[in-house]
Amino acid sequence: MTKIILPMLSASVVSIEVFFLTLIFSVPLGFPLAAGRMSRFKPLSYLVNAFLLVIRGTPLILQLIAVYFFPAYLFKISYDRFVAAIIALSVNYACYFAEIYRGGIQSIPKGQYEAAKVLGYTRMQTFFRIVLPQLVKRIVPAMGNEVITLVKDTALVSVLGIAELFRTAQTTSSRLFSTTPILIAGVFYFIMNWAVSSGFVVIEKKLDYYK
Repeated sequence: MTKIILPMLSASVVSIEVFFLTLIFSVPLGFPLAAGRMSRFKPLSYLVNAFLLVIRGTPLILQLIAVYFFPAYLFKISYDRFVAAIIALSVNYACYFAEIYRGGIQSIPKGQYEAAKVLGYTRMQTFFRIVLPQLVKRIVPAMGNEVITLVKDTALVSVLGIAELFRTAQTTSSRLFSTTPILIAGVFYFIMNWAVSSGFVVIEKKLDYYK
């Protein structure tokens, strides 16, 4: 059993790295995408909307393959598989986060913007002092669902040959002619999702406390 667990623990570290790096890049990237989607400059709004439709309308596994192989095919540029995986995942999740942000921002009553304007707030002050605190509270449940999905989607980077948890489980399963490694991988993913879900429960309770 030790020969199964130890490699999978090591591979879990890779999955966790993919998870956190994707969050670090995708969460802030979603804001400019949401801003572009809501822009009054129609060409920009249409362009961003088209980009969001393409990313959200195609399989993530296809995007992973495209991000890694297309530069090599079109421009003869090759780069690290891990970097390609982070880029593809970050862009994909940024598009989903952008729509969550947009929904949260547009749910704020227009009267609050007008009141802030009367009080002499600039647009930046209005956003950071009035809109953002309410936005965070409204988008946490939806963000939690996406982050939980991301934990499971880290398994897709195996298509690029990255030795993350699921790929290691498959390799070990084939070597031992046993499904036990796959089942153990499922337990690992469940534990990671439980930790993420518990974290968001704590965040929601904290936000409710400061209402």
